[in-house]
Amino acid sequence: METAGLIVIVAVALAFDYTNGFHDAANAIATAVSTRALTPRVALLLAAVMNLLGALLSTGVAKTVGKGIVTLPSPEAADVAGSHATHGLTVVFAALVGAIAWNLITWYFGLPSSSSHALIGGLVGAALAASDTVKWQGVYEKVLKPMVLSPVIGFALSYVVMVIILWCIARLRPGPVNRGFRMAQIVSSGAMALGHGLQDAQKTMGVIFLALFVTGHVQGDAPIPIWVILAAASAISLGTFSGGARIMRTLGRRVIKMDPPAGFAAQTVASSVLFTTAYVYAVPVSTTHVISSSVMGVGATRKVSAVRWGVAGNIAMAWVVTIPAAGLFAAATYAVAQLFVG
Repeated sequence: METAGLIVIVAVALAFDYTNGFHDAANAIATAVSTRALTPRVALLLAAVMNLLGALLSTGVAKTVGKGIVTLPSPEAADVAGSHATHGLTVVFAALVGAIAWNLITWYFGLPSSSSHALIGGLVGAALAASDTVKWQGVYEKVLKPMVLSPVIGFALSYVVMVIILWCIARLRPGPVNRGFRMAQIVSSGAMALGHGLQDAQKTMGVIFLALFVTGHVQGDAPIPIWVILAAASAISLGTFSGGARIMRTLGRRVIKMDPPAGFAAQTVASSVLFTTAYVYAVPVSTTHVISSSVMGVGATRKVSAVRWGVAGNIAMAWVVTIPAAGLFAAATYAVAQLFVG
């Protein structure tokens, strides 16, 4: 029974990873497609490949998610309680279902919400429903602070970078400038997709590690197994290739009218933030938050009215409600699951 439950959890985790891929594919490619630097099919292929490579580069964020958000009973404690690993697996299952549900809802309405925060909200909601320990200090330091700071930094840096670019190209002819920046956007799109894989695939790795821990297959200080890394990398890459046209339209066209220099600036800043948070701080930030705020930052260099603040407000609202909404879905899922396993 325990083995079957673990297999189900791994399958559901990879399903979440897949939805993360198609939900967040627009993060990497929307600006390049909207400026016609890349065709949608080529952009999706580039994003899928770079997501795969990014997922293989590090496991720091995975360890944060797997060990720093909630505390589930160890295998020894579960055995003493007579529940084995059923309790822990139910919590992880509920967290994943809550995150997937919120991903699908926001994808349907074309809102670029955060899959990362949906997963973390699911973990917190399921743990609270199960009366397990939530590491609130870890949530504050590793989730809430980066959630607030990363989009602010993305907005400010992209504004500065865009001002510098505008100053450099002020006396150049628009035609050659746009052609040059379209070529540069191929590189910045690849960097953005690499950063997305580096951040988002690791969160699924962390959840699978959590399931392996509660079933006694790994110790708490063990490294992430290589098969988990490869499976998560493959799932997010396949999901990315399946695309996210609804969200692509919102991010690439409805927030601001994008041109190649602006697209390059936004992607370059966003990918830099993703690399820094993953490698230096090992904190799970939202690629959606970072690229969306970077797009707004480059738009604000033109004039305040260049940013469609109504659309931006809808995006910001989705950011705010993602963690509690996914947590509520997860808590409800845990309650229903308890009827079958309780």
